[in-house]
Amino acid sequence: MSDHDTPAPVADRPLKLVQPLWAIIFRNTAPMEVVRQHREAHLKHQVELERAGVLFGAGPLAELDGTRVGRGLIIIRADSAEEAKRIADSDPMFAAGVRQYELHQWQIAEGNLRITLHISDGSHIVH
Repeated sequence: MSDHDTPAPVADRPLKLVQPLWAIIFRNTAPMEVVRQHREAHLKHQVELERAGVLFGAGPLAELDGTRVGRGLIIIRADSAEEAKRIADSDPMFAAGVRQYELHQWQIAEGNLRITLHISDGSHIVH
């Protein structure tokens, strides 16, 4: 992700009571061995988004027994559909054509997230 593709950190954006979130629902379109070739670049990209305050959460989807199904979900913060699409398109998996995605606006209405951070050892628990 180049500097011109990096959205402004969340702290630098105007305060909004309701900020739209964007759900990127993806599916693999290439065999897993090909998808894995892009994994390191994809994870680096995700960490960059996380550190910039853009990535809300991400991960694979699985069957009830935990078997992965070649699909997943990435939720990002963006001020517009155009910005969300630009962020999604910058993911190395999508740029390489090994995954395709659908983009949907998601307005979180209810929920709860608690995190316990143990300062002494840097460990954490997400409740």
